[in-house]
Amino acid sequence: MPHALEKIPGVGPNITRDLVDLGFHVVSDLERADPEEMYRDLCELRGTHIDRCVLYVFRCAVYYATTPNPEPQLLKWWNWKGEQDG
Repeated sequence: MPHALEKIPGVGPNITRDLVDLGFHVVSDLERADPEEMYRDLCELRGTHIDRCVLYVFRCAVYYATTPNPEPQLLKWWNWKGEQDG
């Protein structure tokens, strides 16, 4: 049975493990989260640089958790690459 976090678009078992390791267990836990802080914390927790795509998934996940009627295009993690990301 999939974890509750896997209902978030773009979140599979690996990202779920990352989110749980960061202290997020249900979608509502993400409502006050900062994706950039989550990404920095994950890099620190893992002791290595993590692919920036994970940051985009975190941005999408927080959007999903905080938006009652999300726009379909914004539920695709690759649409969360910011201009500052290159």
